[in-house]
Amino acid sequence: MEKVLELLSDGSFHSGEALGSALGISRAAVWKKLKMLEELGLQLDSVKGKGYRLHPGVELLDRQKILGGLDQAVRESVVIQTCLKTASTNDLVRDIHVDSPEIKAVCLAEYQTSGRGRRGRTWNNPLGSTISMSVRWSYSAGMASLEGLSLAVGLCVVKALESCGASSLKLKWPNDVLWEPLSGKGSKESFQKLSGILLEVHGDPTGDCEVIIGIGVNIALSQDQINTINQPAVDIQRVCGMAVSRNYVASALISELCQTLDAFSQYGFGHFKKQWEQYDAFAGQSVVLDASGNSVSGVASGVNTHGGLLLKTGEGMMVFNGGEVSLKAAGPEKST
Repeated sequence: MEKVLELLSDGSFHSGEALGSALGISRAAVWKKLKMLEELGLQLDSVKGKGYRLHPGVELLDRQKILGGLDQAVRESVVIQTCLKTASTNDLVRDIHVDSPEIKAVCLAEYQTSGRGRRGRTWNNPLGSTISMSVRWSYSAGMASLEGLSLAVGLCVVKALESCGASSLKLKWPNDVLWEPLSGKGSKESFQKLSGILLEVHGDPTGDCEVIIGIGVNIALSQDQINTINQPAVDIQRVCGMAVSRNYVASALISELCQTLDAFSQYGFGHFKKQWEQYDAFAGQSVVLDASGNSVSGVASGVNTHGGLLLKTGEGMMVFNGGEVSLKAAGPEKST
């Protein structure tokens, strides 16, 4: 399938006969390969008399373009690998060789068969329509000092997407990036998910550990693909109102993440706290927190210096380090 994608990557129409000739296979075999790609979510246009092409706005990953979008210092601090298909980039990135612990391994895939989200959820990633990226980072100060990292990474994703033209972005504790369109501003249903983050940590609680940072961003989804997602969702092309290069977004994410990890290793989450709160989607809102099956209601009151959620309840201010937050009702709740 890689060879078919290479031929289609120019965005032009290719007849089944031309594709078959270039690949050394029959037109029937070409049709089967194209159907397989469509089943993986790739958006293709088929026009009688012209042939097949990638749907406008669909761009395949290109390692050289991604590297070209990085400045020299970042290029020298990463090893980047792209692939067509894998079970999970969070697993594949662990196999990438680097010459020293200071080098970050980066893996991007066109399609994941078992992409993971938080709390055991599946991350939907139709082929060619999302960024599915994982970064392996070696950290020597122990797991305990990684508190708040997922929030810092969320802030990093917001900054990277803003540099690509996105606006009206918000952060949902602990690690979702949302878009709030002006037309629905202030309503409970207004937020639409643009990006998600998953962290996995392996190693010594007080010493060397390996951090796997998984980032998923919706780039160019069809309406049918959006309709299959079990929550309100959006892609960056809808947010920006124009086509946005996947490779450009990948470069922006890698650049911003490298800066974020370097700063986090020196200063911890406290360095990012105020900036994170400026993007807090639920600040001052009545929310419900699902923590280990227990529901707690209160007013979202920001985060502490370790990234814990501050929730003002009838019993006073409480801190939570895990759970799922949802809006209870639209509008701010008055404090008493």
